[in-house]
Amino acid sequence: MSKRDYYEVLGVAKGASDEEIKKAFKKLAMKHHPDRNQGDKASEEKFKEAKEAYEVLSDGNKRAAYDQYGHAGVDPSLGGAGGGRDFADAFSDIFGDIFGGGAGGRRSHVYRGADLRYNLEISLEEAARGTETKIRVPVLSECEHCLGSGAKPGTEPVACPTCGGHGQVRMQQGFFSIQQACPRCHGSGRVIADPCSHCHGEGRVKKHKTLSVRIPSGVDEGDRIRLSGEGEAGVNGGPPGDLYVQIHLKSHPVFQRDHDDLHCELPISFATAALGGEIEIPTLDGHASIKIPTETQSGKVFRLRGKGIKGVRSQHPGDLMAHLVVETPVNLTERQKELLREFDNCCGGQEGKHNPRAKSFMDKVKAFFAQ
Repeated sequence: MSKRDYYEVLGVAKGASDEEIKKAFKKLAMKHHPDRNQGDKASEEKFKEAKEAYEVLSDGNKRAAYDQYGHAGVDPSLGGAGGGRDFADAFSDIFGDIFGGGAGGRRSHVYRGADLRYNLEISLEEAARGTETKIRVPVLSECEHCLGSGAKPGTEPVACPTCGGHGQVRMQQGFFSIQQACPRCHGSGRVIADPCSHCHGEGRVKKHKTLSVRIPSGVDEGDRIRLSGEGEAGVNGGPPGDLYVQIHLKSHPVFQRDHDDLHCELPISFATAALGGEIEIPTLDGHASIKIPTETQSGKVFRLRGKGIKGVRSQHPGDLMAHLVVETPVNLTERQKELLREFDNCCGGQEGKHNPRAKSFMDKVKAFFAQ
């Protein structure tokens, strides 16, 4: 497929000046650049075509060869004109106008402030019901005296004399040209001749600020609450970062939380486990009663539906799991011991009837050693 005339591609006359060629290419580059036309193959091809045309017509030697011999005069494979000035230099100011940098103008170097994290420890009750608390956070805030410029009030930062305010310097090493951040201004393009005495030219000072944090009901261990704009101040007028309050739950004397469910151990006496009865169980909302069936074994779990916690992202509250633990009596009197011995004698020879789990276990043990 034959190439179009480079002047036709840029839409300029053959006798157009360098400035007219540059303006024409700039207009096409801004319209068809791939970063502005993601996935548009037609625009990408037009950008490449305009770039190729500008690379030739912006170079005096290549343009002369093209005017005399056409495309053959600038085709390296056919011995056409090569070399010339660094196309990246000619291109940098074009892209600078498109993307906010380049050799033709000062770089803004505006940076967003850093995000911060604050670890907040709350009780299980506060997590379940929600609360509001105040926290004191150390942050880097914008200096009130210089308003973040870093320069003494009444003065302003000036363009860096080393890089001319560009923020970048170019180093030539043989045939290669390397662009890097200016060592004096560190890429900002500005230097402060007379720094602010309060922030010492940083534009930010360390402060402590007190913030009110609303904890929604149902938060859990590890949840984060975002306070927009309460992080560190930005640089050169950039927006502040955010503050993330990370939730940690204190250990509770009665309950253990498992997402929306609660668990607790419920000790009961040997007599209650054997004979059954009704006992009270604590919940976060007060007390509830549960009926213990006769002959209840240790480890039995009773579920109280809806007595857990309604999580932040949950439709319904979780459940409360009461794990029964049959407690062995301690500090017995002689009379109590005598009664227990009498009870044990009454059960003698009837282990299978009164202690089925123990008999089953012993039968398994005997079968194991009999192998």
